[in-house]
Amino acid sequence: MTIEPGLRAELVFMVERSDTAMRLGSGDVPVLGTPRLLAFAEAATVRAVQDHLAPGQTSVGTKVTLEHRAASPVGAHVEVVAELAEVDGRRLLFEVTTRDARRTVATATIERVVVDRERFLSGLSG
Repeated sequence: MTIEPGLRAELVFMVERSDTAMRLGSGDVPVLGTPRLLAFAEAATVRAVQDHLAPGQTSVGTKVTLEHRAASPVGAHVEVVAELAEVDGRRLLFEVTTRDARRTVATATIERVVVDRERFLSGLSG
């Protein structure tokens, strides 16, 4: 594994109606829903390390701390930046910042663990 702190990925997306709390069932307002925000944050962590994993490896999310600080309306452009802050064996700790044109929308700490894909999947069958 050639995974070291400092690996980064950035994603930019526009908030669509399908991303809103109303549509996701996580609230009743037409702004970026926290579940979608988390999905974008996790996607950025995956992207940050995907080219640095050995063949047959993947990473799985194990822990999230997310502070959703500000609302983003439909049509807002949002940038998610994930940076690998710490590597402890197979454990990866990311710091994630999400911003729109005006302010910080959210911050998060996301933990992922590197696993062997086939071994992980084989554990799912009974």
